[in-house]
Amino acid sequence: MKTVIVGCGRVGAVLADAFDRAGHEVIVIDPSTRAFERLPSTFGGNALRGDGTDEDTLRRAGAEDADIFIAMTEGDNRNVMAAQVAHEALGAKRVIAKINDPVRAEAYADLGIATLCRTNMMADAVNAFLGLPVSGGSGILAPTGSHPGGEDHHEPITEAATTTGATSSPPSNPPVASPREA
Repeated sequence: MKTVIVGCGRVGAVLADAFDRAGHEVIVIDPSTRAFERLPSTFGGNALRGDGTDEDTLRRAGAEDADIFIAMTEGDNRNVMAAQVAHEALGAKRVIAKINDPVRAEAYADLGIATLCRTNMMADAVNAFLGLPVSGGSGILAPTGSHPGGEDHHEPITEAATTTGATSSPPSNPPVASPREA
């Protein structure tokens, strides 16, 4: 499976490593070369310095028809922009954008972009630890609508995919060892 991750912060790097170890063809994009230092020395995917909201950068990274596209930068707007380009222009099959604002996460899911809201996830984790009621909502919101003018290319996100993480199915193309930065 081809997996593209925009943002090589702590979570992006952990995901990149996990998908790489699971046999995915992984491409990580970040504007900072230093961010790639978070990747382990065993990482066999590709690292590309660039703007993950730029269509040309995403095409250069090979994001067209990605099986999985995850936008994990610190900015909600950047994540939504990257996810929209991947979904609408590049035909990525499963797209997830990390959105910190719970209201915006729900709104973007209504517009056809699956969202990961760490604010909801962290609040529920703290409440559960303290024995307080949790919201009962999902940390990942599946796309429920489509963006006006954008076709709905999403494959459904199943409950198993939201709770188990990376799949361990064999890759369609074996990982390509390459320089850590393209």
